[in-house]
Amino acid sequence: MPGGKPAGVACVQLTAELRCAIFGRPERPAVCAALRPAPDMCGATREHAMQWLRVLERQTAP
Repeated sequence: MPGGKPAGVACVQLTAELRCAIFGRPERPAVCAALRPAPDMCGATREHAMQWLRVLERQTAP
């Protein structure tokens, strides 16, 4: 996404299955490649992971 992805907006590279369409490709942003999921981030459910990401986005908003 030119200029970065705004908080609260889904990445344009997500497929219908919510997978990264450019995983492993050189055009994948460095921030995505550097993100290392961990149990506290992912939890046991998708909703847990999405809530964690919402908090992270709020904490890092300009």
